[in-house]
Formats: sequence, structure tokens, C-alpha cells
Amino acid sequence: MADNQATILIVDDTPENLSVLGELLQRSYRVRAANSGRRALQIVRSTPTPDLILLDVMMPEMDGYDVLAELRADPATRHIPVIFVTAMDGTEDEEHGLDCGAVDYITKPIRPAIVQARIRTQLELKRARDILSDQNNYLEAEVARRMSENQLIQQVSIHALARLAETRDPETGNHLRRTQEYVRTLAVALKRHPRFSAFLDDRTVDALAKSAPLHDIGKVGIPDHILLKPDKLTAEEWVIMKTHAELGSKAIAQAEADAEKPVEFLRLAKEIAHYHHEKWDGSGYPAGLAGDLIPISARLMALADVFDALICKRVYKPAFTFENARQIIVEGSGRHFDPDIVDCFVAEYETFRRIAATYAE
Repeated sequence: MADNQATILIVDDTPENLSVLGELLQRSYRVRAANSGRRALQIVRSTPTPDLILLDVMMPEMDGYDVLAELRADPATRHIPVIFVTAMDGTEDEEHGLDCGAVDYITKPIRPAIVQARIRTQLELKRARDILSDQNNYLEAEVARRMSENQLIQQVSIHALARLAETRDPETGNHLRRTQEYVRTLAVALKRHPRFSAFLDDRTVDALAKSAPLHDIGKVGIPDHILLKPDKLTAEEWVIMKTHAELGSKAIAQAEADAEKPVEFLRLAKEIAHYHHEKWDGSGYPAGLAGDLIPISARLMALADVFDALICKRVYKPAFTFENARQIIVEGSGRHFDPDIVDCFVAEYETFRRIAATYAE
């Protein structure tokens, strides 16, 4: 901004003072004038916004200190530089004005050269601050854009990997999206539960939702004749099928090792893939963990995965009704599932139904 484009607001209750300052400045600046504090505040909030204010201190009804206080209290005007112009020339008065937020202090009678020089200095400083602010705003916007882009790439990559496993079992359809939303629903609802609040902060809830689609990534390592078998698996085939939990965990662990720094969602994805078939009573696989030894991430995924499997048709079974699936989950409390997570499921049951309907096959 060139000086001849700068707008200066002069505030003084004496017409002669307004006239003197106006004549001095109008050749170089766009000048606006106010003869009271209230009028000054009205002008400041109109267009164009002043780039600098020359403010008299001693005015009736509302003095310069009161005007400055209101300017500083409003986010839209707090950054406008204010120079006090006053007949008071005591050091204490000047210190008080600067303490209140004025950028400079000019005493009357004014000396034109001093006024011009100090105005130029303050406008140059304001121009530098504005440039820096614009640069900071641009950088913040660019960082936000790149973070958003990276998050999108991350989400697409996660779903691409998860879809790879899903293509091996075409009947699963929208299973990934449903289970992801079930996990998110449970995690959000349990954030204030005393057993889960320390773990389930906003960042972890987001990472859990991102991780959930990778829970069955290990199925890419299961032979088709077992994975796609329409009949009940033999004991030997079931042993092989169960290895998908460890296969998935190892694959994610390798990706985690290849990363230059820790990636939170990969740590959770590894837990979920490895332990989502564990059961609260210790009868699950692959490690036979029980109770709180099972990671919270896996406990949430276990319920989400089982509920979705129950309500969906498979080559080896028909779809269960929502109520039947709900009853089976409730009956699994304390055996298959963490009882507090089951209670949460019951409380959020209608949300589960809505998710299932939204992402139906």
C-alpha cells in the first residue's frame, strides 16, 4: 500500500485542531475526521477502515483512553495503530497512553515535520505487519491444505489395502464402511467412561476409525479354497484360516517398520488385526488373551465385526435379524465381549441400525 492510499482518522473535539491536521495530511493521505469518541468508533467500523488513528486524549463524554479501550477490545479494530495527540506533556501521561496500547504520543502544539515523520514510521510498521500476517495466513492455509491432502491420500491408501482383502471375499460388500462406523460410534460414546477415557481422546478415536478397515487385511494370505469354501471348514482348514490375524498384524508391522517415524493409526491397525478375534473370557485366538489384556482397539473391533457378520448373509449362513443379532451380542457380554462395551452397544443400538441401513449391501 502506498502512502497516498493510506486512510488516517483524526479524532478531536476542537474544530480548529481537526482543520490543522486535515490540511497537513490531506495531500498525502485519505483523511477522515470525527469530533467525538462515539463518532470515531462509528467511522472505524465503516469502510474504508483506517490504517492509522490520530486520537485526542481530552474529549468530553468519551475520552481518548475510553476510545482506545473499545478499539482494543474489538478483534476487528484491535490492530489499528493509534497515536495519541494531546496537550498533556507529562511523562506519566505519556507512559499511561503507551501502556493503554497507543503506539506513539504527539504533544500539542503539533510540529508538522514531527507529525509527518511519526505517521510514516507507523504506516511502514503497519504495512510490514500486514505483509507478515498475510504470509502467515498463506502458510497456515497451505499447511492445512497439505495436511488435508495427506490425510486423503492416507485414507485412500488404507481403503485400497482393505479392498484388496475384501476382493478375496466378494460377499462382504460394505462391511468395511459399516464396521468402521460401528467402531467410531462405540469409541465416541465411551470417551467419558472411566475405564476408557484415558485412552479414547479425539486423536485416538480418529485413528481407530482410520485403522478399522484393515482388520482383515491378513485374509490376502489365506488360500482361496479355504477362504471361499461354502461349507464348514475342517479342523485343519480352520487352523489355517485363523492365521489371518497374525498375517495381517505382521504385514502392518512391516509397514510400520518401513515408516521414518511412528504412525499412530498403524499401531492401532496392527493391534486390531492381531487381536480382534480374542474373547473376553480368554477363549479366542490367536493369543488366548482375556479381559483387559486384550487391547481396547481390538475389543471395540470384535463387537463391530461380529455384529456385522451376524446381520449379513454369507455362503455358509443366512442373515440374522437385527434383534437376533442384538440378543446374541448381549448374551456374549462377559464371555465374548467386554461387558462395558456391550452396554455401550445397547445404548447405541439404534445408531448401529442406522449405519447398517445407510451402508446396506
